[in-house]
Amino acid sequence: MSKMSLLPPDDLPPIEVTKQDGMMRMELEQSTGRCFYLACDRITQVLLSSCQWYLTTNATTLTLIIDCPDIVSYWHIVSNIPQLGNRLERFSRNAKIRVYPPFGKGMPFEISVNEISAYRDWL
Repeated sequence: MSKMSLLPPDDLPPIEVTKQDGMMRMELEQSTGRCFYLACDRITQVLLSSCQWYLTTNATTLTLIIDCPDIVSYWHIVSNIPQLGNRLERFSRNAKIRVYPPFGKGMPFEISVNEISAYRDWL
């Protein structure tokens, strides 16, 4: 039996998502992104500013998406994963970071914030 079926009808998600629901979700993601950016130290803010980035959510996961314009930015961002994860974890323990290298330079790097301690040991 799912947990959803135990909830009263007023607490269940809507059957159909409206345009207003989408707008509120977008506003929440933008607001969370601003708070995340402000929670970062100055070096991390500068690294993020050199890339295209945003936060997105699905039903259960907050994901930081970073699109790097060049391989140097990509390397700096990937090297800064522990700091990014530390800040992102403040917003959700079930968060992920996905870093895209420049077009044609490889596959995206993705890591869950709860995997970062193992990643830190690998660095």
